[in-house]
Amino acid sequence: MEFLLSDIAEIVGGKILGDPSRIIRGTAGFEAAGAEDITYAGNAQYLKLLDGSRAGAILVPVEFSTPGKTLIQVDNPRIAFNKLSLIFAPKKTPVSGLPAEIHTGRNFVSGKDVSIGPFVTLGDDVVLGDRVVIHSNVSIGHQVCIGDDAEIFPNVTILNGCKIGNRVIIKAGSAIGSDGYGFEPEGDHLVKINHFGIVQIDDDVEIGACNTVDRGTTGKTWIQKGVKTDNLVHIGHNVVVGENTRFVAQVGISGSTTIGKQVLLAGKVGVSGHLTIGDGVVVGPKGGITKSIPAGEVVSGYPTMPHSLWLRVVSVIPTLPELKKKISRLEKAVNSLVESGKNSKEDSSTRDR
Repeated sequence: MEFLLSDIAEIVGGKILGDPSRIIRGTAGFEAAGAEDITYAGNAQYLKLLDGSRAGAILVPVEFSTPGKTLIQVDNPRIAFNKLSLIFAPKKTPVSGLPAEIHTGRNFVSGKDVSIGPFVTLGDDVVLGDRVVIHSNVSIGHQVCIGDDAEIFPNVTILNGCKIGNRVIIKAGSAIGSDGYGFEPEGDHLVKINHFGIVQIDDDVEIGACNTVDRGTTGKTWIQKGVKTDNLVHIGHNVVVGENTRFVAQVGISGSTTIGKQVLLAGKVGVSGHLTIGDGVVVGPKGGITKSIPAGEVVSGYPTMPHSLWLRVVSVIPTLPELKKKISRLEKAVNSLVESGKNSKEDSSTRDR
């Protein structure tokens, strides 16, 4: 597959600086790109390295230029590059149909052009929309509904009653609709609290690999439109996650917490239960959220505090051993002065007598 640079510029809505008749035959990363490839430089680090690039063309931010290189100026080089990558290496279209090695329960309803891999199990009353792709070894419980254009990767489990929206992607190994963590002490043992709710995942959500999203105790755990989660994320029972929120790797959300819209939780963030995190909140890596956070705040640390304060705290931590030594020396000096003062008073009292 090949394109003229002028055609590529039209596809991405960019402006060419260089020869529009140059032929491009593929996309490649910045370091690997050759004379027939297009790559991108989306930040200052890579823009400084353009002189050493062997790429045939480079996507760069609007208003950036450098002599001697063929460039296409675009609003967002990374997004433009992603668009071109899908054109040069399109996803393989699954073959629609039901293989012999699947089990379907009663009252199975399938939309048009559905593709199901081998060793899939579908429970009773399952409804699949149009163009759904279900890869191998997926288990889907009773009364599950999956919308149009969803894709479920291998070894995913979606348990009874869960509702999956349109264009949802669930990556390999995730479990949707397991019971949450609920046990009540009775005497000297624990009684399991049954979970009768569901998980609802709205349109355009992407769930990473090995996520666990627990069903509600009653009601639902609700992942709203456009949410994106990284791998190894846990979402507890009855949690509500607002639209277009992002969770990075190893985020854990305790039960009955409400997360607002456009929130970003960085890697290894932990959130206690029954809290409210406002719209637009950003939490730094390894943040520990123990109380509700108002909309728009940027916090870090454990327990979380304003990010600017956390930076000051972190800068002090390496100096603590030396500070401890200084304080110990000051304590000794103060104690010595106190003792000296006491001795002076005693001597004065003795002379007076």
